[in-house]
Amino acid sequence: MTSRLRWLAAAAALVAGALLPGTAAAESNGGVRVMPLGDSITDGTQVPGGYRIGLWQRVTSGGYQVDFVGSQSNGPATLGDHDHEGHPGWRIDQIDANIVAWLRATTPHMVLLHIGTNDVLQNYNVGQAPSRLSGLIDHITATAPDAEVFVATIIPIANSGQEAAARTFNAAVPGIVQSKQSAGKHVHLVDQHAALTTADLIDGVHPTATGYDKMAATWYAALQAVPGSIGSPGTSQAKQVVGTQSGRCADAGSAANGTQVQLQDCGSGTGQAWTRTGAQLSVAGSKCLDASGAGTANGTAVIVWDCHGGTNQQWTVNANGTITGTSSGRCVDATGQGTANGTKLVLWDCNGQANQQWTLR
Repeated sequence: MTSRLRWLAAAAALVAGALLPGTAAAESNGGVRVMPLGDSITDGTQVPGGYRIGLWQRVTSGGYQVDFVGSQSNGPATLGDHDHEGHPGWRIDQIDANIVAWLRATTPHMVLLHIGTNDVLQNYNVGQAPSRLSGLIDHITATAPDAEVFVATIIPIANSGQEAAARTFNAAVPGIVQSKQSAGKHVHLVDQHAALTTADLIDGVHPTATGYDKMAATWYAALQAVPGSIGSPGTSQAKQVVGTQSGRCADAGSAANGTQVQLQDCGSGTGQAWTRTGAQLSVAGSKCLDASGAGTANGTAVIVWDCHGGTNQQWTVNANGTITGTSSGRCVDATGQGTANGTKLVLWDCNGQANQQWTLR
C-alpha cells in the first residue's frame, strides 16, 4: 500500500507539473544547440535539472561548447545553461502537437528525446504509443532535417504492470530508429532503460540524483559515438580577463545576481572563464558582465547578472586593452588603481592608465 501511494503521488506530480511550466531565459554561450526534449524526467522532477546537470558538466569538461535550448528553464547554479523542453505530465501526442514551433524557434543541431513514460502511466492507448513516437520523430526530422536526433528507450518504472508495458514499448523503439536510419535520417538509439534499475528511482518513476547522473553518462557516450554531433573537443573558447597593472584576473566569485567582479589571483575557477558572444562577456554559462542597475556614472559597480541582452551588458574590447560599456562609454576600472586580491571593478572615465587595461588570454 505504501508503495502504491508513493507511486500515485509521483504520477500526480507528473500531471500537476504540466500546469506550472517554467519559462526559459534564452541562455546561450554560442555553442552547438542541444534540445533536451521530453517530460518530467527531462525537466528533472525530484532533482531540478535532472540529467542535464551531469551532461552539462561532462560536455564542458570535455572541451565542448554547447547551448541547451527550449522554452522551459530550471536547475541549480551548477547547471550552466538551464534551457530545455521538458514538460511534466506530457505524453507523446502533446509533445508532437508543439514540436514544430519549438524547433523553428530554436533550430537545434541535436535533439535528446526521452518520451513515453506518461503514455504508460496514464494508460493512454499504449499499444499505439510506438506509432505516435514514430510520427513525432518524422515531424522532428522533417522540420530539422540536419539535426542529430537521439531517441531513448524510457527508463524503468517500479510498478511491475507498468514496467511490463514500458518494456513492450521499448521493444519497438530499435525498429523505429532503424527504419528512420534506413530512410537516410540522422536518428540514433540510446538505451536509457538499461542504464538504470528501479533502485535508481526516488519515487518509483523519477530518478535519484545518482540515477539522473547515470542518464547523463549514457547520453554523453551516445553523443560521443556520433562524430561531430557536439562539435570538436579541445580548449574551451573561454578566456581569462587579466589586468595589465595587477596581473590578476577579473573574477566573479559567485554566480549570484549582483556579485561584483573583483581582482583575484588567476586560477582555473569557472568565475574567471569569460566567453565573448557578440558584445556580451559571459561567465558560469548563464551570467553576463553587467553595469549594475543599468548605471552609466563613474563608480557604477561592474557585476554579473542573468544575460538579457540589454545595452548595460554590451561591451567593446578595444585594441588598446580597454573594455568600454556600450551604454556608458566608460571603461572597466580596478578601483583606485588597486592591484590586490579583492579590488572591485567599476565604471570610470577612460584615462589610458594601466588599471583600465586588460588582456584576454
